[in-house]
Amino acid sequence: MPASPAASTMAEITDLIRLDTTSRESNLALVDHVVERLRAVGVEPVLVPNAEGTKANVLATFPAADGSVEGGIVLSAHTDVVPVDGQRWSSEPFEPTERDGRLYARGSADMKSFLGVLLAKAPALAEAQLAEPVHLALSYDEEVGCVGAVDLVDEIVRRGLRPRGCVVGEPTSMRIVRGHKSMNVFRAEVRGVAIHSSLAPHGVNAIRFATELVRFVEGVADEMREQGPFDEGYLVPYTTVSVNRIDGGIAINTVPAECTVHFEFRGLTSIDHAALSARFADECRRIEAAMRELDDSCRVELAVTASAPGVDTPADAQIVALAAEWGGEPSDAKVTYGTEAGLFAEAGIPTVVCGPGDIAQAHGPDEFVELEQIAQCETFVDRLIDGLRAA
Repeated sequence: MPASPAASTMAEITDLIRLDTTSRESNLALVDHVVERLRAVGVEPVLVPNAEGTKANVLATFPAADGSVEGGIVLSAHTDVVPVDGQRWSSEPFEPTERDGRLYARGSADMKSFLGVLLAKAPALAEAQLAEPVHLALSYDEEVGCVGAVDLVDEIVRRGLRPRGCVVGEPTSMRIVRGHKSMNVFRAEVRGVAIHSSLAPHGVNAIRFATELVRFVEGVADEMREQGPFDEGYLVPYTTVSVNRIDGGIAINTVPAECTVHFEFRGLTSIDHAALSARFADECRRIEAAMRELDDSCRVELAVTASAPGVDTPADAQIVALAAEWGGEPSDAKVTYGTEAGLFAEAGIPTVVCGPGDIAQAHGPDEFVELEQIAQCETFVDRLIDGLRAA
């Protein structure tokens, strides 16, 4: 019979899911909930807010038995979830429902089950005589580009905590994932000159020039697919490049003055990310120069709207072996989605991704996590605590 999670864990997960932390909303109600739980076990968390004060990261350290807070292990989770707009659910998305050994709700897999396990295990963490500390790192706005984790990781570095490893609890079906690609999202705003379409040659058609950028981006995609570099650990073994949204024009009888192109690349860690980004910037400058030959007011403005580094933790890294000891399933697979793991890795903290649930169930209607996966995650944290106890 499949293992079942503890009632205390399910209660924590339920409380978390009922708090709507869709990325466009504040996460402060959830932060208050987490702070209350941590203070109840004698841990005073540090809040790292956004500039507006509407959201916050949480950093909490369970110190070693000797009071030290340096070193140890980071357990990382994001607090936000994606919207449910336009999705048809069989049950209320923010009211957890158990059916057939599964827990259905927005965030059940991605990733409030992992966070709920951490909160349920907080008393055990606080009572354990740890040989080294355990740090909880909870971020905001992961789903819109790993926004909050940048300041959160900076805070870990600023405080000199120097953890020796990190586990990001994104849904991997409790497999130990060592690698994923980077995420790099761009917005190009092409500004031409509007005019009545009967006088089209006297305007500057922003859509026409935007299509040149689209062709360039797709050409780079073809190049990456054909020439690599390649990493066969991925389902798609090369850097992917794609145009994913275009907005332009106001009427069929008006030459458009504006067109916005949104594109991205998901990069292998082996490529030169700066050089690839520079190619897109150079093409935008070339297009702008061509437009300004027609009218000096034309512009092409390129902005990076979201980015997060990839990660490629070596198979012989200590955190990989530790995660296996704690019950993570060893695996050489690399995942197509992005996480905050690369930010921790860039800060010199060896990191793996390992958590309950399957990414295939994340983001869609009727998102779910297998209850057995939650139980496996409980065992993982229990073994982590036992493994870090002072001798």
